[in-house]
Amino acid sequence: MPAVTVPDITILPRVDVNPTSEKSRPRTVKHVTTAPQGFEGEGFPVRRAFAGIDLVDLDPFIHLDQMGEVEYAPGEPKGTPWHPHRGFETVTYIIDGIFDHMDSNGGGGTITNGDTQWMTAGAGILHIETPPEHLVVSGGLFHGFQLWVNLPKAQKWSPPAYQDVRANDVALLASHDGGALLRVIAGEVGDHKGPGRTRTPITLIHATLSPGAQLRLPWRQDFNALAYTLNGFGTMGLERRPVKSGQMTVFGPSNGESDSIIISADDKQESRMPQMDVFILGGEPIKEPVAWMGPFVMNTKSEVLQAFDDFQKGKLGRIPTIKRPSDLHTIHGTPEELQES
Repeated sequence: MPAVTVPDITILPRVDVNPTSEKSRPRTVKHVTTAPQGFEGEGFPVRRAFAGIDLVDLDPFIHLDQMGEVEYAPGEPKGTPWHPHRGFETVTYIIDGIFDHMDSNGGGGTITNGDTQWMTAGAGILHIETPPEHLVVSGGLFHGFQLWVNLPKAQKWSPPAYQDVRANDVALLASHDGGALLRVIAGEVGDHKGPGRTRTPITLIHATLSPGAQLRLPWRQDFNALAYTLNGFGTMGLERRPVKSGQMTVFGPSNGESDSIIISADDKQESRMPQMDVFILGGEPIKEPVAWMGPFVMNTKSEVLQAFDDFQKGKLGRIPTIKRPSDLHTIHGTPEELQES
């Protein structure tokens, strides 16, 4: 880790805010939470990065899992079975390892080492995410994220869609002093734009900070701001709030002036992970009611119950013909059982 690096960071475009400007006021830290650990799908380990955080602070995001980091022995790699979604988008970013995706709308493919899959569930879709057969046999390193991005009411019934964002397409930037590498997956940082096409205005960045480096990042005033520490030790904001691996920082709202966020890496890092890695995200709040149960994110409870009913009646799509017998695995059960899963 990380998957996307550059041999010479000094040749990259620099991004910075003017720290001497009277209007350059970085956001303060609202709070820091520690992500609990659990299991997802068929049993792969996750950290629930948004656990304990009010949806008002997360809007337009709903859910974020750090998947792994885990070194699988032969026969151990696991994924998720076929399952439905409606009303939002799933964004799967792989830092290390390999993942296969297939959905009932014909989307899918294999992502690895810095790739991203972006699936718009919209009006409804079925999909499956699994390690490829050869990885199950061999075992290996697996580490990534899955983010759920809400859709506004007007787009929840849009047709399903799918896009690949390959590692060599992400926008690569350097901090003002060259001490941090930024991989812009989607959205904009200053005048630089990532390749991901978003329906809800958001920005996604994977940043790597060298020991002692400070990242001053311009940030849109109308966006919220979140930073999840993947690994390493550092501080957030001018107040230098300490953070470490597995912790989510929620920055306060814009003060109405030119905006920025500040992230600093400690001088001393872990010997296993000599740098600090941070997943930075923010977006324009949708500010609509959220009714969320299991795999469906809608605006009202009746819409959620309708989604379960539509799924049980086969209206959210059909599982396509599968080449691998091991993929012939679907889900059954009541809405309550699905919610528990």
